[in-house]
Amino acid sequence: YPLDQFCKKLKDFSEKFGIQVYLEPGEAAITGCAELVTTVLDIVHNDIDIAIIDASVEAHTLDHLIYHTSPGISFPEPGRHRIMIAGRTCLAGDVFGEYRLKTPLKIGSEVRIADAAGYTMVKKNWFNGISMPAIVVRRLDGTVEIVRKFGYKDFKRSLS
Repeated sequence: YPLDQFCKKLKDFSEKFGIQVYLEPGEAAITGCAELVTTVLDIVHNDIDIAIIDASVEAHTLDHLIYHTSPGISFPEPGRHRIMIAGRTCLAGDVFGEYRLKTPLKIGSEVRIADAAGYTMVKKNWFNGISMPAIVVRRLDGTVEIVRKFGYKDFKRSLS
């Protein structure tokens, strides 16, 4: 982007109208920078294998439920094994989507929901008391730091 030209236009606009301009970074600041790391709790079959994970579309990725989109999967890799990935709540629409993965999922398999930073923290809710995921940072040197864990006290505090 021609940042210098953009900054000049903003400055000129601000001076012309005597206002202060604020820029919201928007989705571009967080796109591709976070994953929702989940674990398969159970596998059931109903015309298709369905992996039940320890997360919920309603509780953790509400934007996908609202906009009827399926999030990408960053792990396992794409392949030929067809599976539906669903959340663990009673909500009829608690389905992340249907995928084709390189390896079949089994109980205990890790599934990473890609690009999960967008509304994961600001639109999260405790639907049916489902826990919030911990906020974890993976440093450039590969170390992992747990920034915050959520528990029952957080759930209780969120009740009105």
